[in-house]
Amino acid sequence: MRKLRTWRAYLTERFATNPGAAIRYLKFSLEEYQVDGDTPLLLLALHTVVESQGGISRLAKKTGIAPEILSDILSSDEAPRIDMLGAILNALGCQISLEPIADTDHRFETESEEKTDVEPAVQKGVEQVVEPPLS
Repeated sequence: MRKLRTWRAYLTERFATNPGAAIRYLKFSLEEYQVDGDTPLLLLALHTVVESQGGISRLAKKTGIAPEILSDILSSDEAPRIDMLGAILNALGCQISLEPIADTDHRFETESEEKTDVEPAVQKGVEQVVEPPLS
């Protein structure tokens, strides 16, 4: 007879033997979080990967963060601070990176602004910098 288990138990077992799959799962979870803002689901994914890699106590040793704090972060309904998220991800063997969003233009300009070449303005600003005299 086949043993039944939860989807999370299956993922935990799979990620324990395949850290690359765990990282892809976290990447997907972060991308989805950026779209829908579902913090509890992101933290559940993160907690699943943490469990697959030895649990909270092992993560605490790798990060230097108290197990109680890590447990609170992973069971909270609030998004973790970026420094905590970075420390957890680094301990799991991955990092946060930025990529442009495909097929979008997110420049900080209004419709009334004209597109200008920034380089001459920067060069002019550099020329106006006065270095203090050496004493």
